[in-house]
Amino acid sequence: MTQKVKIGKLAMLLASLSSEELETFHPSLEEVQYCQGKAGSMDVQKVIAAVETAAKRNHIISQEVYRETHALYHAILEALQGVTRGQIGVGNMMRTVGLRFSVVRGRPYEKEEEGEWVAVAFYGTIGAPVKGLEHETFGLGINHI
Repeated sequence: MTQKVKIGKLAMLLASLSSEELETFHPSLEEVQYCQGKAGSMDVQKVIAAVETAAKRNHIISQEVYRETHALYHAILEALQGVTRGQIGVGNMMRTVGLRFSVVRGRPYEKEEEGEWVAVAFYGTIGAPVKGLEHETFGLGINHI
Protein backbone atom coordinates (compact mmCIF):
# COMPACT_ATOMS: atom_id res chain seq x y z
CA MET A 1 0.00 0.00 0.00
CA THR A 2 1.39 3.34 -1.03
CA GLN A 3 0.49 6.46 0.87
CA LYS A 4 -1.02 9.31 -1.10
CA VAL A 5 -1.05 12.14 1.42
CA LYS A 6 0.87 12.10 4.67
CA ILE A 7 -1.85 13.55 6.91
CA GLY A 8 0.36 13.41 10.02
CA LYS A 9 3.12 15.42 8.38
CA LEU A 10 0.62 17.96 7.10
CA ALA A 11 -0.97 18.24 10.55
CA MET A 12 2.44 18.86 12.15
CA LEU A 13 3.30 21.49 9.57
CA LEU A 14 -0.08 23.22 9.92
CA ALA A 15 0.32 23.37 13.69
CA SER A 16 3.88 24.69 13.66
CA LEU A 17 4.47 26.83 10.58
CA SER A 18 3.36 30.38 9.79
CA SER A 19 1.04 31.11 6.85
CA GLU A 20 4.00 32.22 4.72
CA GLU A 21 5.97 29.07 5.55
CA LEU A 22 2.99 26.91 4.55
CA GLU A 23 2.78 28.34 1.01
CA THR A 24 4.91 25.50 -0.39
CA PHE A 25 2.47 22.88 0.87
CA HIS A 26 -0.75 24.23 -0.71
CA PRO A 27 -0.93 21.52 -3.41
CA SER A 28 -0.95 18.80 -0.71
CA LEU A 29 -3.55 20.72 1.30
CA GLU A 30 -5.99 20.58 -1.62
CA GLU A 31 -6.28 16.80 -1.14
CA VAL A 32 -7.45 17.02 2.50
CA GLN A 33 -9.85 18.81 4.80
CA TYR A 34 -8.19 20.74 7.62
CA CYS A 35 -8.54 23.43 10.23
CA GLN A 36 -6.24 25.22 12.63
CA GLY A 37 -6.66 26.86 16.02
CA LYS A 38 -5.18 27.78 19.37
CA ALA A 39 -5.76 26.55 22.91
CA GLY A 40 -4.14 27.62 26.13
CA SER A 41 -5.20 26.41 29.55
CA MET A 42 -4.40 24.64 32.77
CA ASP A 43 -7.42 22.43 32.05
CA VAL A 44 -6.91 19.60 29.56
CA GLN A 45 -10.69 19.38 28.98
CA LYS A 46 -10.63 22.93 27.58
CA VAL A 47 -7.92 21.94 25.11
CA ILE A 48 -9.94 18.89 24.00
CA ALA A 49 -13.08 21.04 23.65
CA ALA A 50 -11.25 23.66 21.57
CA VAL A 51 -10.07 21.06 19.05
CA GLU A 52 -13.45 19.32 18.90
CA THR A 53 -15.30 22.63 18.43
CA ALA A 54 -12.94 23.77 15.65
CA ALA A 55 -13.27 20.43 13.83
CA LYS A 56 -17.08 20.58 13.99
CA ARG A 57 -17.36 24.27 13.04
CA ASN A 58 -15.08 23.73 10.05
CA HIS A 59 -16.97 20.59 8.98
CA ILE A 60 -13.93 18.35 9.36
CA ILE A 61 -16.13 15.95 11.32
CA SER A 62 -19.90 15.64 11.54
CA GLN A 63 -21.43 15.95 14.99
CA GLU A 64 -24.29 13.79 13.69
CA VAL A 65 -22.00 10.76 13.23
CA TYR A 66 -20.65 9.35 16.49
CA ARG A 67 -17.74 7.42 14.95
CA GLU A 68 -16.29 10.67 13.59
CA THR A 69 -16.32 12.36 16.99
CA HIS A 70 -14.95 9.17 18.55
CA ALA A 71 -12.07 8.96 16.05
CA LEU A 72 -11.23 12.64 16.62
CA TYR A 73 -11.29 12.17 20.40
CA HIS A 74 -8.78 9.32 20.24
CA ALA A 75 -6.50 11.29 17.90
CA ILE A 76 -6.62 14.24 20.35
CA LEU A 77 -5.75 11.98 23.31
CA GLU A 78 -2.84 10.44 21.41
CA ALA A 79 -1.52 13.90 20.51
CA LEU A 80 -1.89 15.05 24.12
CA GLN A 81 0.22 12.06 25.21
CA GLY A 82 3.09 13.60 23.23
CA VAL A 83 2.51 17.11 24.55
CA THR A 84 2.38 15.98 28.17
CA ARG A 85 5.05 13.25 27.91
CA GLY A 86 2.67 10.42 28.60
CA GLN A 87 0.87 11.89 31.62
CA ILE A 88 -2.28 13.59 30.35
CA GLY A 89 -2.71 16.19 33.03
CA VAL A 90 -2.00 19.86 33.18
CA GLY A 91 -3.41 22.00 36.01
CA ASN A 92 -3.50 19.13 38.50
CA MET A 93 0.26 18.76 37.89
CA MET A 94 0.92 22.51 38.19
CA ARG A 95 1.62 23.06 34.52
CA THR A 96 -0.06 24.98 31.75
CA VAL A 97 -0.05 24.77 27.95
CA GLY A 98 -0.18 27.31 25.15
CA LEU A 99 -0.77 25.39 21.93
CA ARG A 100 -1.47 25.83 18.27
CA PHE A 101 -3.30 22.87 16.80
CA SER A 102 -4.43 21.44 13.49
CA VAL A 103 -6.87 18.76 12.45
CA VAL A 104 -6.42 17.06 9.06
CA ARG A 105 -8.84 14.57 7.49
CA GLY A 106 -7.90 12.62 4.42
CA ARG A 107 -7.37 9.33 2.62
CA PRO A 108 -3.72 8.47 3.14
CA TYR A 109 -3.82 5.10 1.36
CA GLU A 110 -4.21 4.16 -2.30
CA LYS A 111 -6.82 1.49 -1.50
CA GLU A 112 -10.25 3.07 -1.09
CA GLU A 113 -11.18 0.35 1.42
CA GLU A 114 -8.73 1.88 3.91
CA GLY A 115 -11.14 4.81 4.24
CA GLU A 116 -10.62 8.18 5.84
CA TRP A 117 -8.29 9.01 8.70
CA VAL A 118 -7.93 12.01 11.00
CA ALA A 119 -4.72 13.51 12.36
CA VAL A 120 -4.40 16.00 15.22
CA ALA A 121 -1.19 17.90 15.92
CA PHE A 122 -0.25 20.28 18.73
CA TYR A 123 2.74 22.62 18.85
CA GLY A 124 3.48 25.13 21.56
CA THR A 125 4.67 25.39 25.11
CA ILE A 126 4.17 23.54 28.38
CA GLY A 127 5.51 24.33 31.81
CA ALA A 128 4.98 25.88 35.19
CA PRO A 129 2.23 28.50 35.20
CA VAL A 130 4.85 31.27 35.29
CA LYS A 131 5.64 33.22 32.10
CA GLY A 132 9.09 32.30 30.85
CA LEU A 133 9.36 28.94 32.60
CA GLU A 134 7.77 26.90 29.82
CA HIS A 135 9.44 24.90 27.03
CA GLU A 136 8.44 23.75 23.56
CA THR A 137 6.30 20.68 23.07
CA PHE A 138 4.78 18.73 20.20
CA GLY A 139 2.20 15.97 19.89
CA LEU A 140 0.66 13.99 17.04
CA GLY A 141 -2.27 11.59 17.01
CA ILE A 142 -3.75 9.70 14.05
CA ASN A 143 -6.88 7.54 14.01
CA HIS A 144 -9.08 5.92 11.39
CA ILE A 145 -12.65 7.15 10.97
